Amino acid sequence: MSATTDPSIESMMTLLGVSAREAAAELANSHSSIRNLALQYAASAVRDATRNIALANNKDMVAAREKGLTSALLDRLALDESRIAAMADGIDSIVELPDPLGKVMAEWDRPNGLHIQRISVPLGVIGIIYESRPNVTADAASLCLKSGNAVILRGGSESFYSSQAIYECMQAGIVRAGLPGSAVQMIPITDRAAVGYLLSSMAEHLDVVVPRGGRSLIERVRAEARVPVIGHLEGLCHVYLHESASRAMAQSIVVNAKMRRTGICGAAETLLVDRAVARDLLPPVLTALSAAGCEIRGDDTVVKLYPDAHLAMPEDWSTEYLDAIVSVRVVEDLDDAMQHIRRYGSGHTECIVAEAAIAADRFVSELDSAILLHNASTQFADGGEFGMGAEIGIATDRIHARGPVGAQQLTSYKYVVRGNGQVRD
Repeated sequence: MSATTDPSIESMMTLLGVSAREAAAELANSHSSIRNLALQYAASAVRDATRNIALANNKDMVAAREKGLTSALLDRLALDESRIAAMADGIDSIVELPDPLGKVMAEWDRPNGLHIQRISVPLGVIGIIYESRPNVTADAASLCLKSGNAVILRGGSESFYSSQAIYECMQAGIVRAGLPGSAVQMIPITDRAAVGYLLSSMAEHLDVVVPRGGRSLIERVRAEARVPVIGHLEGLCHVYLHESASRAMAQSIVVNAKMRRTGICGAAETLLVDRAVARDLLPPVLTALSAAGCEIRGDDTVVKLYPDAHLAMPEDWSTEYLDAIVSVRVVEDLDDAMQHIRRYGSGHTECIVAEAAIAADRFVSELDSAILLHNASTQFADGGEFGMGAEIGIATDRIHARGPVGAQQLTSYKYVVRGNGQVRD
């Protein structure tokens, strides 16, 4: 224990870890029907608790406004009746997913008669640290339960009351189904020291950490974690309008990619446009963005073509705004656009709008971001839209999971070898 660690925090966190490890063993051997039943009960509990969740969220929203949070961050935090209903529907959609455990991923026979199988298993105990969005409580708990993992949740201080109300619904469903309540646990305090202890001193209780939040959170987790991390640094997403882009499609996709929800990691932050079509294409696209309430920051060419734009600063190309702001640059061609994305992108999500199949094929094959889209909004960078029911986040690392992290991505595997008395020479 660090000399600065509060003994009460050490005791609390250790108890969470020990309980989670015990629950993980039971979950790993539970039948999928029981885990699904727990999720069904949890979804029902969320619907029944709609008023209580809304009241808890209002408490968080009042405090957030007093702190002066931006409109985008307030939107990430806000829960209304429709969003609470969507949360319950999301749990139901996870129930419908196939069981990710016990799958024979590969099998083969050796010349000596050994039969070898690679079989999917849970990761074990997962720590999930997230900020602002309280619906992550339901998504994360549900995906971990579906994949047979115990989980320790740590929501952001801004969403503390909302997350606690949702967590209580998840607990109710789990216990009602006869599974251990410690399968899903939430750190009950907002003290940042609890996160520090989770990252630095719980390796024997924890198998992996998944951070979901801004740059400062991700960097802290990567620096302090003593277990593997599944996460992304930030969502610096690009939309590139190729010279062959349909005008109507370009405008529709750009406005949706930027403005549908500006505070999510799949929101577009930079718009790139081929010089050959910039004069005709940019003014109507930027006018539509501006009409939707978006601030435009562009390079010299953009400002000349659209005088209402502000001149972009060098830092704009590497900024994840998570707000109604977009940086716009005119590029020479496809190669120039890809060079810009490689230099400034975070490896999250990129889109090309193009009718030319050759250009689109080069874009999706030569760039190496986790998600690459052709003629579709970056707002589809979401596990639910990929048919995964939900996702904990979009992983940009290249080890284990990449892209939307759903139930299947929260599994590992083991080898089962069957013989009939073979011994090695």
